[in-house]
Amino acid sequence: MVSATTAPPSPHSRENAGKVTAAKAIAQRKRRSQILRTYLGVGFILVWGLAPFYWMVVTAFRDYRYTFDTTPWPTHITFDNFRSALTPRAGNDFMGAIINSLIIGAATTAIALLLGIFTAYALARLDFRGKYVVTGVILGAAMFPTVSLVTPLFQLFTDINWIGTYQALVIPNISFVLPLTVYTLTSFFGDLPWELEEAARVDGATRAQAFRIIMLPLAAPALFTTAILAFIFTWNEFLLASLLSNRSTEPVTVAIARFAGDNPFAQPYSAIMAAGTLVTIPLVIMVLIFQRRIVSGLTAGGVKS
Repeated sequence: MVSATTAPPSPHSRENAGKVTAAKAIAQRKRRSQILRTYLGVGFILVWGLAPFYWMVVTAFRDYRYTFDTTPWPTHITFDNFRSALTPRAGNDFMGAIINSLIIGAATTAIALLLGIFTAYALARLDFRGKYVVTGVILGAAMFPTVSLVTPLFQLFTDINWIGTYQALVIPNISFVLPLTVYTLTSFFGDLPWELEEAARVDGATRAQAFRIIMLPLAAPALFTTAILAFIFTWNEFLLASLLSNRSTEPVTVAIARFAGDNPFAQPYSAIMAAGTLVTIPLVIMVLIFQRRIVSGLTAGGVKS
């Protein structure tokens, strides 16, 4: 009977095994350290970005007599601030202002998106003299500070009796939203497979039909992202709206700034925080619901194939 014997490991093999184990331990420590730094960075950004919103919500649910309480969680909870914000008193019509913001935002977004689609398609698809000059002028228009346009627009709209009308709020917002729309859509249209359009034209479709049936559905993620960004920009605009609107057309940002609350002898900070919460929450919910589409639309066209 022959018995099998195992040779003892050599010192060289034990040394190699020890090096492999040490390398694995170092790699695991580096990975854990990287994960820890990632979570710390994400946590810092979340706290930095959400802390003002959190404090606004806490103050909105707090009784107005404890507005300046420094407790970091809700105390003396009440819904009176929201009832005060929604009740049309002291010349304040908060719900009417929300409807005005929806009208202004929807009209601005629709017109800017329609103009932006055709402009971006032409810049991405066609070759013509002065193409880059036109692109530079469009993008340069976004660099003008809003405050520089306040006086000319106020004078112009006063002369043509447009102060307090919806068009006086929609048209200036289009001029600010349109460059963003053109920039986003041009980069996306530039990366679309134009062979599909050529194939559709070979099959007998006109350029307009090929664009509407083939190219436009492919651009849906970018269109959706652009529409959301344009609507949020218009919803948050304050400077022009505060000068070009009146009580019948003022958007919600102006209504909050003019908030008087129920008690004219008390500063309505809690009611203002409640109104701000009511205005912000729908936007946050919309962004959370469509975050994947927004990210895909923003990153589309960023990688050249």
